[in-house]
Amino acid sequence: MSKVKVGIIGTGFVGDIHAAAFKTVPDAEVIAVASPTPGKAKAFARDHGIANGFEDYRQLLAMKDIQMVTLCLPNYLHCQAAVDAAKAGKHVVCEKPLCRTLQEADRMIAACGEADVLLMYAEELCFAPKYVRAKKLVDEGAVGRAFLVKQSEEHFGPHSSWFWDVDKSGGGVLLDMGCHSIEYARWVFGKPGVRSVFANMGVRVHTGKTRGEDHSLCIVEYEGNRVALAENSWAKTGGVDDKCEIYGSAGFTRADLLRGSSLLTYSESGYGYAVEKAGTTKGYTFTMFEEIWNYGFPQEMAHFVRCVQGLEKPVETGEDGREVLKIILAAYESAGTGRRIEWPYEPRQVDKPIDLWLRK
Repeated sequence: MSKVKVGIIGTGFVGDIHAAAFKTVPDAEVIAVASPTPGKAKAFARDHGIANGFEDYRQLLAMKDIQMVTLCLPNYLHCQAAVDAAKAGKHVVCEKPLCRTLQEADRMIAACGEADVLLMYAEELCFAPKYVRAKKLVDEGAVGRAFLVKQSEEHFGPHSSWFWDVDKSGGGVLLDMGCHSIEYARWVFGKPGVRSVFANMGVRVHTGKTRGEDHSLCIVEYEGNRVALAENSWAKTGGVDDKCEIYGSAGFTRADLLRGSSLLTYSESGYGYAVEKAGTTKGYTFTMFEEIWNYGFPQEMAHFVRCVQGLEKPVETGEDGREVLKIILAAYESAGTGRRIEWPYEPRQVDKPIDLWLRK
């Protein structure tokens, strides 16, 4: 079977991760990259051994050989890029969050449906080896009937400055990292229907940088008497934490994504992470070995390539990304009103999720 030809749109933090991940996928070949910053795409292509670099992603989409594109763009650009890719007949992998509004999500889903291309939602925690093993324990009945999933990702701030601007990002840490926590729990439970959402959030530390929440707590009640707790932070110092716990009627399991396969490190000068470049690495940290693999990015991209080849069905779809976004919208509204948001739920139309918290 011939290799799936891939184009990467965006050359920042996530674009770099995607390029590295695809190098480990034998059935894929990245043949083009696009970035509007003058000279950046060419430099990125040179550094990663990619044949073509464009400043206009529409030039990339015009390449007939490309079958799949990955969107590694700021949140506010996801929708139009996905629609354009679908019209060009390309399968789409969209980084989280899917977009900023349900109306954008519907446009993306409709465009890909009309073009008969896949819209796949890049939630790497569903492919991270430790977290996959935890899910398998649940599926095998090792913990009995799972009733609680707690997941948290915490560090001292986002990896790119545009995240602080809520007009570009659409929200703070809940939208940026809470989407991971929400979808991981939803996946473990088998993606049941939502019953209610309750959230608390605030700007606890970074008041001079952003209007977006830098610490959030979100409780999602699901059908079948199951509950998920998502705790996410841009205000937690001391490096990155990424953990999950699953409680069941006959046992529990706990996974720490970064501990157990890491090097306890002390550095007075600091160093760079392969994946998480947030905050500072001065002092004590847990330095990952094969970090991109531990986070599940190569496994995720290999799965999406097999989907394009018609060998598998997507684990994470545009519809999944839409449901995550709907839960996030409910969480912002809950934090803004101080009340639990019950299902069925249709949020009022806003420009971005955080407006439901800021009461715009």
